[in-house]
Amino acid sequence: MSDDHEYEPPRREEFSHDPIDHAEVRGGMTVGELAAEYGNAGIGAAKVHEAVDIYAEMLDPDVTCFLSLAGAMVPAGMRRVVSDLVRDGYVDALVTTGANLTHDAIEAIGGKHHHGRVGPNEARHGTPRSDSSDSSDGSHEREGMTPREFDEALRDEEVDRIYNVYLPQEHFALFESHLRSEVFPPLEGDGAVSIARLTRELGRANAEVNEREGVAEDPGIAAAAYECDVPVYCPAVQDSVLGLQAWMYSQTSAFTLDALQDMTPLTDLAFEAETAGCLLVGGGVPKNFTLQTMLVTPGAYDYAVQITMDPDATGGLSGATLDEARSWGKLEKDARNATVVGDATILLPLLVAAARERVE
Repeated sequence: MSDDHEYEPPRREEFSHDPIDHAEVRGGMTVGELAAEYGNAGIGAAKVHEAVDIYAEMLDPDVTCFLSLAGAMVPAGMRRVVSDLVRDGYVDALVTTGANLTHDAIEAIGGKHHHGRVGPNEARHGTPRSDSSDSSDGSHEREGMTPREFDEALRDEEVDRIYNVYLPQEHFALFESHLRSEVFPPLEGDGAVSIARLTRELGRANAEVNEREGVAEDPGIAAAAYECDVPVYCPAVQDSVLGLQAWMYSQTSAFTLDALQDMTPLTDLAFEAETAGCLLVGGGVPKNFTLQTMLVTPGAYDYAVQITMDPDATGGLSGATLDEARSWGKLEKDARNATVVGDATILLPLLVAAARERVE
């Protein structure tokens, strides 16, 4: 190249010359400080940082916040994270599964979930693998079983397994009694009631029994929603023990549910929101129910954050990107949105703690 010609780099429209800086991690840093350091990095860390930034804006009192909660979040130990969000005014409507409401109620009335194992050759929670043969509960007898034999043994002992969480089946009998004595009877004389009315009655009963029986555990999500007048929608309630028990009770009583009754108050909430945001934890029916609400309103979500492990290439709603939702009119064209791929039991507490640290 001739010295008479100064080199001119090519024009790069997509290149903003924003170099990766390297995250600093130190002892004693807060969750918010860690999330801020993620902003210096790339790939998933950058997405977490972006999600925290968007969710913190969403927690503004002028934003109507919808929370969609799928998966086994209550059995996995995320119950208090959600109930605190409700009690502290960060949720205007909750859309969840009947399973989460079932497990929430079980804990409210005195039941507990327990640390378990995925299979026979995995060390129990908190127990070194080398010590498992000394277990006083006989778990060493599981060694050498096939995974199928392991779950067959749990079946014989009436223990239900949710990945590495155990739930004794007697808690479901307690839950059934709770529904039949505390929840369903007050609804019998009202004709067909909405699912939101059922979940409100469930929250009331959970709170009352929790206090009356002196249960050490927090009364939970449905109770918090009842106390704070936050509606809880459960569009696939029949896909749960709660729904099964409601159906069984309806066979011998005047009690029944009308799912369409929920549509008016939910869409009214979306219609009247000047600014709206949604936090989508997992996919399934709760995610779609939350997003489709905007299809019958003149607006759409201004903010959206989702945590998912599902791929978008299958075409399924659970993994669908929020950009795809924009094409349907569920998000505003200029909406701020972020998708974080990963385990919600890891990411939800981090996201909530960092955003709350910023706004509080």
